[in-house]
Amino acid sequence: MAKILFFLFLVWLMGALGAAKTNFLDDVILSELDDLDVEDGDEAEFGNKILVNIDSFGAVGDGASDDTKAFVDAWKQTCSTPKSVFFVPAGRSYLVNATRFRGPCVGILRVQIEGTIVAPDDPKNWNFAKNGRIWLGFFNLTGLCSKWWAASCKKNKTNPCVAAPTLRYKGEGPNNPKWPTDEFSYFSIRLYRITGVTVSAPEDSPNTDGIHITESTNVVLQNSKIGTGDDCVSIVNASSSIKMKRIYCGPGHGISIGSLGKDNSVGIVTGVVLDNAFLRGTTNGLRIKTWQGGSGYVRAVRFQNVRMQNVSNPIIIDQFYCDSPKSCQNQTSAVEISEIVYRNVSGTSKSQKAIKFACSDNVPCSHIVLNNINLETRDGTAEVYCNSIQGLCLNSSDKKIKQKMDAGLDEPREEYIIHTEL
Repeated sequence: MAKILFFLFLVWLMGALGAAKTNFLDDVILSELDDLDVEDGDEAEFGNKILVNIDSFGAVGDGASDDTKAFVDAWKQTCSTPKSVFFVPAGRSYLVNATRFRGPCVGILRVQIEGTIVAPDDPKNWNFAKNGRIWLGFFNLTGLCSKWWAASCKKNKTNPCVAAPTLRYKGEGPNNPKWPTDEFSYFSIRLYRITGVTVSAPEDSPNTDGIHITESTNVVLQNSKIGTGDDCVSIVNASSSIKMKRIYCGPGHGISIGSLGKDNSVGIVTGVVLDNAFLRGTTNGLRIKTWQGGSGYVRAVRFQNVRMQNVSNPIIIDQFYCDSPKSCQNQTSAVEISEIVYRNVSGTSKSQKAIKFACSDNVPCSHIVLNNINLETRDGTAEVYCNSIQGLCLNSSDKKIKQKMDAGLDEPREEYIIHTEL
């Protein structure tokens, strides 16, 4: 078995003219991330809880009767009662149509879903003019099922590309919930903790990001298991201080930052930490993906203590991302990617190239740190691909691996100019 074993402890930033600058150590790069380590939630703030059970508001829970009104009424009660818990009991299925749960609410509240919430099961029954893509949310979800995915233009080329309803949370912390996108989507959130979420969708279900975070800051995602047909977790524009811990991903497209920069747009993501994750059978592992022509930056990101099993592209940065039926035009501008740390990443790679850094010639990646990376393949052909990285230095105990890394830095990038969805 070919083993890729890297111990990189030093990154040196080179200027445009190649002038040497100040040493740039791993801990210096991400010193501001020291405050981003994920801490477990404090149950004390939910002492003396008031349980608001949807069954007390007339919910039937047989999976066929419309329980929308019971959910709305229970939400109103929860929202107006301090230290209350919106509770969906286990062992029953509740059919709920498109609903917006509105705040602001009194004090801190919790949503605890142990049962199953069922969405309308046929696209024909969905009123796009009225509801758009807004459904509701949160845990043990079924209902965005095969009929929706079969109607996708990605699976049936004769159908128009119309977005399916997904789940969205909007608000500032737990005081101000609005439930309108992907399996779970969180946008415009500040100070929010997501824990114990399970998302399950078929591996071939299109555009089913498990957890999608956008325009949010100070979000914690932990103790969650996600299997889907797209990214297990995707973090996109205007997001910062995103902390993830104890995440299981598979099947799916891995844990992604992006895509960013589509249609020459600005994309900014900063301050992301993933600590303690297991990825199994995914088409990507730890991925940063940006379109050509964009602007903005991704910086101050740390992936650590990650175990992979049979994962394609375990570590990948792709500044030539192109999820389009047509070839994407080469452009010189790009979203800047810098201050990225991979630490204690191990396991098996399904793809020949276990590490891919496909960075822009005009806007190179910089300050990339790999520390204690141990990835293996079964057939002895593990490789590293690097294009246009400033400041990547290698100190490896394996001379063959060092030679392979050095060779990878000189590889041409032509085959990576056009990237479709993996």
